[in-house]
Amino acid sequence: MDDEYEKLIRRMNPPRYIFLSVIPLFSCFDLTISLIYFQLPIARVVIDNESCKNATVVQVDSANKQGILLEVVQILTDLNLMITKAYICSDGGWFMDVFNVTDHDGNKITDEGILNYIQKSLGPDSCFASSMRRSVGVTSGVDHTSIELIGSDRPGLLSEVSAVLTHLKCNVVSAEVWTHNTRAAAVMQVTDEETGGAISDPERLAMVKRLLCNVLKGSNKSREAKTAVSCGATHTDRRLHQMMFDDRDYERMDDDSSDEKERPSVNVVNWHDKDYSVVTIRCKDRPKLLFDIVCTLTDMQYVVFHGNVEAEGTEAYQEYCIRHIDGSPVKSDAERQRVIQCLEAAIQRRVSEGLKLELCTTDRVGLLSDVTRIFRENSLTVTRAEVSTRAGKAVNTFYVRDASGYPVDPKIIDSIRQTIGQTILRVKGSPQESQVTQESPTSEFPGFQTIATRDERVVNHRRPPLSRLQRRAPRPLQLKSPTSDECRSAIKLNKESSSASAFSSKDPIPLLSPLVFPSMLDSPVIQQENMAKSH
Repeated sequence: MDDEYEKLIRRMNPPRYIFLSVIPLFSCFDLTISLIYFQLPIARVVIDNESCKNATVVQVDSANKQGILLEVVQILTDLNLMITKAYICSDGGWFMDVFNVTDHDGNKITDEGILNYIQKSLGPDSCFASSMRRSVGVTSGVDHTSIELIGSDRPGLLSEVSAVLTHLKCNVVSAEVWTHNTRAAAVMQVTDEETGGAISDPERLAMVKRLLCNVLKGSNKSREAKTAVSCGATHTDRRLHQMMFDDRDYERMDDDSSDEKERPSVNVVNWHDKDYSVVTIRCKDRPKLLFDIVCTLTDMQYVVFHGNVEAEGTEAYQEYCIRHIDGSPVKSDAERQRVIQCLEAAIQRRVSEGLKLELCTTDRVGLLSDVTRIFRENSLTVTRAEVSTRAGKAVNTFYVRDASGYPVDPKIIDSIRQTIGQTILRVKGSPQESQVTQESPTSEFPGFQTIATRDERVVNHRRPPLSRLQRRAPRPLQLKSPTSDECRSAIKLNKESSSASAFSSKDPIPLLSPLVFPSMLDSPVIQQENMAKSH
């Protein structure tokens, strides 16, 4: 009953309008300021920290317009607020929404600075930022140059892109990188190394675009790669959704073998009595989930008339009553499947797959190139990255996986941290991911990997670190240590083959026979034969 009473009160006090007019002031030299008459909606924002015991309630009332829901959610999301509940109503020309928000620790918002920012950003003195889709162009701004990239994902792609930018004397001050469904998209803000400002030379911008496009194309000719250099303020997350949506990353591959349990549950049915299409979503809760869904619905030209959002524990439930911008619900099964696939892609794009690494150090030109090169040399691929610069400090977050699909070896992470710095690069996530287990294999030679015994591990622990050539080798094979009989037969065969081909070989640098395993070099059989030959 109280909810119905509150709804009645809101309808009795709808958002107000200010009527502005400009009358003609003078007319001379055929220059006339004519009458301008328009109405500007006044939004009313109420922030309540008393009615709900575990969240701050933000109520927004305003005149309805296309995209206003996304703009409000975007402002709350940009403040890194968690939206635990939301009630959406934009029917009848009015926009009346209620959001329950907390910080990342689940506490109410008590910071006066944040509360005042919400009030000013959504209140009467605000001017909602335009979120119009923009075409891909080649321009530059005043403070920085924005670079947009999209192409086929592959291991080491971010390392190659950042290396090209470093070679062109471009400093990456911020970047966001997403990967989904074999595609990779990035929005990067760069500055000139010498001036510290945006790059304005048209020839240099064209070279940046051309070289980065060559990197994105690689050897994959089946899918198009796009590179753009643009200017002006842009919402990075919104732009990444638009880029990947335009790239049709929501289309499932023929060999898509992803687990159905990991896929979010999305259902679309028509409510014929109300002429709505009802979208229900069940998935794991995470930050910015509501923004990702509303952003995709808006880009697909759907309007949300009613909605209910609720997160309980780790699960999230969302329900929306939508219509297309032309006023019609979902018309066909093909359209329904497209809505489902696009919403699934929107949810999965930001899912953080892999081990989380956080880097914090003094910013410098080429830092991103050096760090991602070390990842690539250790057979790690970046699935998602957030790069930012704050007061001269580089604060970067990387989600990495093994390039071959194996679990990340904790020893590799320890080696990377020793190279970069234990205090500079930190591992985030479960303790099990950062522990070094005795069963973890050790890479001793390029192209091979042996499962060592306990005594061999003690010896291997004292060996020097791998060279760059060894670190850049392909994923090692899983091979067991050979027996004494296998060692003798391999040595005999190696002698016969080497004596027969030593004079016929045209290769000036003889290659090590693939039959000689690294563990053979430490075998007691070989050591006894070498001692016998020396005597």
